[in-house]
Amino acid sequence: MKKHLFPLFLLLIGANASAQQDFFALVGKETPSIIFNDFRAIDPINGNSGEKIFTADSSAKVFSQSRNGSVTEDKNTYNNAQAVNMATLAYDSFNNLVYMPMFSSNIYVLNAKSREITLIENNVARVTACDINSHFTRMTTGYDGSIYAINNAGTQFLKISRKGNQYTVNDLGIITDDASNGKNSFTIMETGFGGDVIADAEGNFYVFSASGNVFKVTAKELKAKFIGKISGIPDNYSVNGSAVNSKGNIVIASAKGAALYEVDLSTLQAKQLPGEQNLHIYDLASKYFANDKAASGNVFANIDIYPTKVDEKLINISVNDKTVKGNITLNVFDLSGKNVLKQNASVKDGSLRQQVYLKNLIGGAYLVNITDESGKVLLSKKILVTE
Repeated sequence: MKKHLFPLFLLLIGANASAQQDFFALVGKETPSIIFNDFRAIDPINGNSGEKIFTADSSAKVFSQSRNGSVTEDKNTYNNAQAVNMATLAYDSFNNLVYMPMFSSNIYVLNAKSREITLIENNVARVTACDINSHFTRMTTGYDGSIYAINNAGTQFLKISRKGNQYTVNDLGIITDDASNGKNSFTIMETGFGGDVIADAEGNFYVFSASGNVFKVTAKELKAKFIGKISGIPDNYSVNGSAVNSKGNIVIASAKGAALYEVDLSTLQAKQLPGEQNLHIYDLASKYFANDKAASGNVFANIDIYPTKVDEKLINISVNDKTVKGNITLNVFDLSGKNVLKQNASVKDGSLRQQVYLKNLIGGAYLVNITDESGKVLLSKKILVTE
């Protein structure tokens, strides 16, 4: 097995250089109404803006998937890549920014490096400009690598999947209220509309509504369960963006021009972040997932594999447990259960630090197991390999 070993200082330099490129915001102009300004990187630790990836005034190179060629869009319509009204953004497993104009069923995939845009036309999303219930305002990347979007009323829950270079769109159905929600309804404007959605490592979704209410959505049952209201934010704070940071907490933002806040998902307690205090943010996106540690299936607290979202086809094995001795085996399985990679390593004095190169693995989700000499599973963890 080929190994790629890098000096520690080079890895640290690379980590710092890319830190700003994990977290993105859909930013609007400083007006009371929704007017798209740009997509930009955000530092979720100090709350400051980074590089502007694409703006309302950028030159747009749009490639139509259905027409298999470049297209020129009319910027005076709702159906264009720089439409005035936008409130959805996701950062996919291929390092693209995915978004939808509010009054359009069009889906756009922006390559953050080349600035080229793929237009995904679809007849699945039923959006009309005059029906606020139909507008898509929540979008995120799921742990399986697909993009998920929810309209205001929860009557459409879209899954946007990629196979090769082709995207497909499916409607998963209508999300309804859990019987326990009572007056905190997911489908009523005052309590459940707008905001954003994040995913966890267990296949669930959390909708942060504009009112500050939080709902847990299970894709299998299509139920939204009210789990509480965010505390620690101003009474008039409109929650319009949410994304998971590298610590596993949620960062929220407002379209009204306000500070960013970090929210503990387990307590829903928010604390204000330093930095810019008047950003008009309509949506947030990141590469992280909530409850990632909880989903690891780690039998031993001091054994880990990281990162779980793999950009450079390198993962790290870390062992710091005196009870683990001898040889261990790392196995990688695809979603069909096929063993696609196997590598042995030796633990000395309960300690191991080793990088593994995921040779020939295509983009997608995988399950990684670490077993001891007896075959006992010490760790089972999902990873997402990007291309």
